[in-house]
Amino acid sequence: MATGGPESGRAPGSGQEPPRPGSVRPTSRRLLVAIAVLCTAIGFTMVRAIEAGGGVAPAVSWLTLIAWAFLAALLLAAARNTHQRVQVRRERIEASRAVFLLLIGKASAFVGALCTGVYAGFALSFLRGVSASGPRNRVIMAGLAAVISVLVVTAGLLLERACRIPEDPDQTA
Repeated sequence: MATGGPESGRAPGSGQEPPRPGSVRPTSRRLLVAIAVLCTAIGFTMVRAIEAGGGVAPAVSWLTLIAWAFLAALLLAAARNTHQRVQVRRERIEASRAVFLLLIGKASAFVGALCTGVYAGFALSFLRGVSASGPRNRVIMAGLAAVISVLVVTAGLLLERACRIPEDPDQTA
């Protein structure tokens, strides 16, 4: 379970206090943004390289959008359920389940950031021909995929946050 509570206003390992044994640091938002920016450049360059080689750049399908939206919905439902159980009702959950949910949340945030960047790069690379119907549809589909990928990142971060062990009010007094 991730730790880091409101008692100091700082996350564990932020330089002022050592992390507790067995704790996991929260996912860095800066790192996620850096991954998205780097992958935007990679997606843009990939489309340009494919087209320069005489190939046809990949297009984002409706099935991709539906699958990403379904994943985001599942992650949001898991985050809400976990938050209710751990933070609101203060129920204990099995350690293996908690670690599984934490890892799913962290992995989803990283993969979502990667896909956000790649899809944004696709959309940017197709912008030069947006006046035609084909490239316009590619920009729209890639843009929607990027937005849904941001939802996957957000849901992953919410799931990770829901896995934090609540501070014991008796110990903080």
